[in-house]
Amino acid sequence: MARYDLVADLHQCVNDLERALGRLRATLESQPLLIARVFSLPPIEKGREHDPITQIEVEQHLGEAARDMALNHYCRLFMQYQSEKLSTKAAVRLPGAICIECDDAMEQAITAQVDEVNQLKALLEKLITVDSGLPSEARFEFVHHHFRGLITLNAYRTVSLLQAPDSLRFGWANKHVIKNVTREEIMEKLDKSLKAGRSQAPWSREQWAQKVQEELESVRALPTSARLKIKRPVKVQPIARVWRADEKKQTQLACPSPILVLCRDRTQVPVLGELLNYDADNIAYRHKPAAEQLYLLIPRLHLWVDVPV
Repeated sequence: MARYDLVADLHQCVNDLERALGRLRATLESQPLLIARVFSLPPIEKGREHDPITQIEVEQHLGEAARDMALNHYCRLFMQYQSEKLSTKAAVRLPGAICIECDDAMEQAITAQVDEVNQLKALLEKLITVDSGLPSEARFEFVHHHFRGLITLNAYRTVSLLQAPDSLRFGWANKHVIKNVTREEIMEKLDKSLKAGRSQAPWSREQWAQKVQEELESVRALPTSARLKIKRPVKVQPIARVWRADEKKQTQLACPSPILVLCRDRTQVPVLGELLNYDADNIAYRHKPAAEQLYLLIPRLHLWVDVPV
């Protein structure tokens, strides 16, 4: 896709998304609010995005104030909507839920509006991460050149919609993202990085090229039988546990934004739990399996291998 066409499509997508979010907000404001409970978390300041998190203090909000916070949160795409001191690289999280009363016709209308919003979010992510053809390290500069202040993590994040579960309880997830990869995939990634001719601070372009070349050689030197994994730690995330008694089934959802719950009337309002403060020193694991022995090969890629290096 030509760069001019891509930028035009991006502007169209962002404009469409803002309008769709505005319509969704107006619809939800027009419907009776049954119950709302959201939990604000401490903001992340610029330059502190990668600080380790050991404690998180939660502040609870209820009723119409919680609903208004939720709707503002859905519509927050640009940093202009928040303090200049806050990071645009860290998405603002607002776990919780808002429960809206609606009949069959309105449920269909709201579901269609949420689908439209989420489809536009998926399109925006595809335009930036796939159609642009840019490596991940170049996307931030590209996006902010054309959309100053766009918080991509907020823009990509979908709106979760549920039809009246029996209960919604909240907690924390602290885990790793693990992905099996091949030598060829990693070598291709490193080769692309070399050909891009860029650098990363604090290295010069020549120093960075040398570093990437050494990483490439270390992967080439592995035995063909070696198994590689990307094992990347994920910062602690708020989650929701959804319980449906008729199915005797609990489902766990990521909950960075308030979950939108649609109910016929007050008899369908789910039990909404609390989100307690997070304390890394007091985590109770139900089951923690023994970890496989792995060796760190390329720290910046979180690349591990099952043979000593």
